[in-house]
Amino acid sequence: MAVSIRLTRGGAKKSPFYRVVVADSKSKRDGKFIEIVGHFDPKSRPESITLDMDRIKEWTEKGGQLSPAVRKLIKDKGYSI
Repeated sequence: MAVSIRLTRGGAKKSPFYRVVVADSKSKRDGKFIEIVGHFDPKSRPESITLDMDRIKEWTEKGGQLSPAVRKLIKDKGYSI
């Protein structure tokens, strides 16, 4: 099973928030996931980003692939993987 770390969308129309999740790469964007490892709210000022870096590092060591959006969030937060 290939695992990806990516964003899923939540919230109402024109008021999104996103969860950073670990999911099977074949599942739908907002479908089944394995674990929630963070949150991202682009509507709040400043944007709020919370990430559980210990769990993200654990999943990447096991072979999890970061999506470009999650990679950018990690970089914006000041972490490196």
